[in-house]
Amino acid sequence: MSNVAGFWVRLGARVLDALLIGMVIGTLVFVFQMDTESRLTQAIESVVSILYFVLFPTFVYGYTVAKRLLNIRIVKKDGTDVNLSTMVLREVLGGIIYAVTFGLALIVSAFMVGLRKDKRAIHDLIAGTYVTHDRADHWE
Repeated sequence: MSNVAGFWVRLGARVLDALLIGMVIGTLVFVFQMDTESRLTQAIESVVSILYFVLFPTFVYGYTVAKRLLNIRIVKKDGTDVNLSTMVLREVLGGIIYAVTFGLALIVSAFMVGLRKDKRAIHDLIAGTYVTHDRADHWE
C-alpha cells in the first residue's frame, strides 16, 4: 500500500460527493415536483447514492467526482482497480454494518482512518481496499 489518504481528505471527498448527490436529488424533486418527505423520494435518494458510490468507482478507476477533484481514489489492497463485487462489499455491506450499529462502527472507522498507519476503515477491511493519492495509470 502506497501513498495512503488520510481522514480529512477522505471526509472532504465524502462531503463533496454528498453535496453533488443532494443537488441531483434536489433538481429531480424540483423538476418533477415531488414531495421531499415521501417514501418514493427517499427511496430514489437511497438508490442514486448506492449506484453512485458503487458503480462510479467501478467504472472510473476507483474515483468518484469528488475523489477525482481531490486526487484520491479507492484501490484494492494490492493496488489494482476495484471491481463491482469489491465496491458492493465496501459500500453496501459496510453501510449495513454502520446502520446496524447505529453509527458506532462509523465512529470507530473514523478513528481507524485517523490513527492506523494504513488509514483503513472497517469498510476498507471488509472489501480489501484502501484510499490512495496515487493516480490511475490509465487515467493520464
